[in-house]
Amino acid sequence: MVALSVLAGVLLGALPIALTAPSGLTSLINHETVAPPAHLETRQGGYYSFWSEGGGSFQCSQQGGGKYTCKWSGQKGGGFVAGTGFKPGGSRAVKYSGTYDAKGPGYLALYGWTRNPLIEYYIIESYDILAPGEPWTKKGNFTFEEGTYELYTSQRVNKPSIEGTRTFTQFWSVRTERRVGGTITTGKHFDAWSKAGMKLGNHDYMILCTEGFSNGTLLPSGSSTITVG
Repeated sequence: MVALSVLAGVLLGALPIALTAPSGLTSLINHETVAPPAHLETRQGGYYSFWSEGGGSFQCSQQGGGKYTCKWSGQKGGGFVAGTGFKPGGSRAVKYSGTYDAKGPGYLALYGWTRNPLIEYYIIESYDILAPGEPWTKKGNFTFEEGTYELYTSQRVNKPSIEGTRTFTQFWSVRTERRVGGTITTGKHFDAWSKAGMKLGNHDYMILCTEGFSNGTLLPSGSSTITVG
């Protein structure tokens, strides 16, 4: 499917090992990611966007004050991404609150891109079924006052990106205890990634998004109400 979006310390584990998905997660196939849409726009001091494709009902809207709502019920080949955040991204404390009730593939995540090198990254806060799409390599884990996260990388070959069709690396922080609400101190993740050899480039946009997508017979459904800030 499609992951685009919206704008609006540490203890590392052992040596990298290849695996198909984080322990306890359901591995899926053919999860795609794409660049943000041309209609990405600035509203009320932040960046907001809503994107969808394929069959199903995807209803998302900005409510003002950093708040957005989504309700979705996908069919085969359908998916969406919506949310609000910042451009440029970078090290900051991103506070968010709300509700997230999802079934099927998708997640609630802080999502962003860097250039030079071209990196797509996710800080996964909650999910029902998380789909890496390609084998992940575990890079370690880290724990700090906000919780414990497992670190992974994956590679996308000739896939859409903010620079067109490219081959690029994805960085993942996956929270071991799912939550909806709190503070994501992005600099802590960036530092942990750096210590694990995961080097970011120059920050483009960074958003707190809701995403849902179909995969085979697995279809997304649910609702979310999220406020950033």
